[in-house]
Amino acid sequence: MNLQSDDFELFGVPRRFAQDRAALDARWKDLQREAHPDRHAASGATAQRQAMQWSVRINEAYQRIKDPLRRAAYLCELHGAPVRAEDNTAMPAAFLMQQMEWREALEEAASLAEVEALDGQVQQARRAALERCAECIDTRQDFAAAAQQVRALMFIARFAHDIERRLDQLGQ
Repeated sequence: MNLQSDDFELFGVPRRFAQDRAALDARWKDLQREAHPDRHAASGATAQRQAMQWSVRINEAYQRIKDPLRRAAYLCELHGAPVRAEDNTAMPAAFLMQQMEWREALEEAASLAEVEALDGQVQQARRAALERCAECIDTRQDFAAAAQQVRALMFIARFAHDIERRLDQLGQ
């Protein structure tokens, strides 16, 4: 194992958006078993420290590639199209209008059923955006377009979190 490997090399999986979650989980367990500091207890402090570094590196890589949003952002970065969400918030007008409509609908929702219906719309939009992301990355290899989809997914994720909070409030 090489600390300088990207996450996909580390896990021995192709650099693509579509991943087999069960295979990632199994590979993570194998890598953790191999790098676990207890396994290197008899090898001295240096070996244990290196094993700890490996364990941290494996966990970071796993967290990044198991999550579709983080995986897409990472693939964009690896291919020279960083998402730059902190300074690039430009989005298509239709997307921004949808966001405003959702926000208004959430503010006006008076019942659990209304918020749940809105949540369903948002989850459907998330699935569609993930499908577009997969197409941009795996089919077209258009990482600039994928980066824009990742930014859209970030907006959707933040709004989904707002819906969760509202559902929690209504559920009390």
